[in-house]
Amino acid sequence: MTYDTKSGTGGDQRTRARGMGLAAVRGLALALVSLPGAVLCFVLPLVSIALIPIGVGIVTTPWVLTGVRAFADWRRVLAAEWGGVRIPPAYRPLPKDANPWARTFGMLGDPATWRDLRWLPVDMTAGFVTALLPAVLLFYPLEGFAIAAGLWRVLPDGYWYGFVPVTGQASALGAAALGLGLLFIAHFYTPRLLQVHFQLTRAVLGAGQGELAERVRVLTETRQDAVDTSAAELRRIERDLHDGAQARLVAMGMDLGTIEMLVDKDPEKAKQLVAQARRSSVDALDELRDLVRGIHPPVLAERGLGDAVRALALRLPVASEVNVELSGRAEAPVESAAYFAVSEVLTNAVKHADADRIWIDLHHTYGRLRVTVTDNGKGGAVIGTGSGLAGIERRLGTFDGVLAVSSPAGGPTMVTMEIPCALS
Repeated sequence: MTYDTKSGTGGDQRTRARGMGLAAVRGLALALVSLPGAVLCFVLPLVSIALIPIGVGIVTTPWVLTGVRAFADWRRVLAAEWGGVRIPPAYRPLPKDANPWARTFGMLGDPATWRDLRWLPVDMTAGFVTALLPAVLLFYPLEGFAIAAGLWRVLPDGYWYGFVPVTGQASALGAAALGLGLLFIAHFYTPRLLQVHFQLTRAVLGAGQGELAERVRVLTETRQDAVDTSAAELRRIERDLHDGAQARLVAMGMDLGTIEMLVDKDPEKAKQLVAQARRSSVDALDELRDLVRGIHPPVLAERGLGDAVRALALRLPVASEVNVELSGRAEAPVESAAYFAVSEVLTNAVKHADADRIWIDLHHTYGRLRVTVTDNGKGGAVIGTGSGLAGIERRLGTFDGVLAVSSPAGGPTMVTMEIPCALS
């Protein structure tokens, strides 16, 4: 990580200028891309729903609404990454084997669907304006400066720059003064205006009381999954101790008892048993270390999540690249959940994806730990197909985390995990 050693007003001004330019570019991109997307996502569902009575909409509506949800989720991601505004989705799950009729009316009966459709008209009007304003405040003053520099000579009669009628050099200087004033306002308020856009998105797209109740139900289920998983883990530890290290220690005790009897009568046999007991002690120690590593790896406790993941990558039989940008450490339970989730994803990539290269990225932004594991394997990974991804989703759900998988046929596969947490 690099740190800016410069301080003072000059550094602050450069930082503010970079933030102003970034907010303007992002706002312009949002306005240009989201407006046609919102219009399309609003019109297509209306047409598809209107075609339900004749049967065509039964087939098309689930696909169209899935596209609307993807568009809304994309905006949720931008709100989190660009504005630090979290807008959690609250869609009701649908059975994987549901027929088109059940999927259509299941999605139409979901309050989150109608919330998305209500948000689209707002996004294409007020949302468009609030996204475009940062770019206007930054770029519109350039026209005023150009007018003062001589552009006024080629402008048509009756041209207005803002509220300034441009008729000659004096009024052109007035346009430049207005542009300077707008640029001064942009210097302080451009990032805040983009934040207003994301706050508006959350106000309309955010979950209501019903969706929050559904979220509580899901969290309750994940807590129960965590309890069940913990109980199963305790039984596994007990079984491993009983069948492994404990059995070896019992055998060592018996060998030592035999050695006591043979040390005077048969020293050679006693030496053999001593060597056997030594080997048993080494094996028992290795098993105990493996067991401890499976419960909470020492490198995780001592060095943190970044170094623990690097250690995992070093043990992989394929080439790997790890990028860590963490300014501190999360709480031990969060680190443990993230570590074992990454371990499971890496195991899947090696066993099932036929990958020969893996990229791992860890960073913390806007109060969330994000881990991305990408491989160049054959793809086709789906949550809930027995690949272990469903277990990872439950593990993360215990901490209100989420799992997203992008794995088209032919690859590559990208698994993204997010857990809300603070770093020490």
